[in-house]
Amino acid sequence: MSSISNHCINMINKPIITKHKIKDEIYVIDLCDEILGTKALRQHCFDFLRGDSINGKRGRKLRVDAYYESKNLVIEYNEKQHTEDVAFFDRKKTISGITRKEQRKLYDERRKVVLPQHGISLVVISYNDFEYNKKKRIIRNKTNDLKVVFEKVQTYI
Repeated sequence: MSSISNHCINMINKPIITKHKIKDEIYVIDLCDEILGTKALRQHCFDFLRGDSINGKRGRKLRVDAYYESKNLVIEYNEKQHTEDVAFFDRKKTISGITRKEQRKLYDERRKVVLPQHGISLVVISYNDFEYNKKKRIIRNKTNDLKVVFEKVQTYI
């Protein structure tokens, strides 16, 4: 855990609750924990996985949703903003001068390339892997949802 920066330490295993419901990301990572038989380090940062450098300063460490250290595995849960336009998430430009949508795509791709270079596998689980409602939120059916997650992570059990 020595590679975790202070701002990431505060995020690990901190529950994220919205309107009396656990966020879909937390729900999915909880399912992964159950299937993999170990707890993930949540919102984990690696020193080697960074955002864009600005004005000669190193980019900030990028977080991953879940890191299973004993399995050299990262799980990323992609909500709808990873696959479609969402004005709330995409309206501002980033410090790099690109839209948040462009930055998210760039950083998602960076994770896909950089993590394997360090011997860490990446599994991406999307909301559309599950049954979901019109707001693109998972319709919680734990039995079915465990099957979906099992298919994604069975190689790492």
